[in-house]
Amino acid sequence: RGLHKWSSEDLRRVWSKEEEEKKRGEMVRSDGKRSATRHLFRRAFRQHGPDSATTYLRVFKVGQYVDIVANSAVQKGMPFKYYHGKTGRLFNISRTSVGVEIMKPVGNRYIPKRFHLRIEHVRPSKCQQEFKALIKARDAKRREAKAAGEKVVDAKRQPKGPAPAKIVSAANVEDLQPIPYEFMV
Repeated sequence: RGLHKWSSEDLRRVWSKEEEEKKRGEMVRSDGKRSATRHLFRRAFRQHGPDSATTYLRVFKVGQYVDIVANSAVQKGMPFKYYHGKTGRLFNISRTSVGVEIMKPVGNRYIPKRFHLRIEHVRPSKCQQEFKALIKARDAKRREAKAAGEKVVDAKRQPKGPAPAKIVSAANVEDLQPIPYEFMV
């Protein structure tokens, strides 16, 4: 992009600089697909090698939330480094892989991105665990109230209110004075 604006002399100067760096033995910064992933894709301590059977026996359903976590032991069907650690929803399920859709922020908008990953690189997300537990508790409360013939008013989550009021009495106030400075030799 923008090379047409450069003169042949400028290009020759840039290329000769790169050649010069190579001759001197200086390392050139590489920008491959897996560049800067040495620590990002590493396996946890004592978790190296092939995955357990649990990874392959998991049951996934369309619409389920999954966390994308690249497994460096399996190079096939691996996500690009940007998507490592992101959460998405399943839109397709095949024999060895799943289709994941995430919303990627680009500038001031979100673009839906769809891609297929092998099941080794996804795991069920726990992002809705707390919410589902809250729904279960709310429904149980509603059932109990209905059986008792009462109406549940407090169905929604409420923010934590202000601290209760208290009165401070001045009877126990003690006036403190600083200790006078004494020079010791």
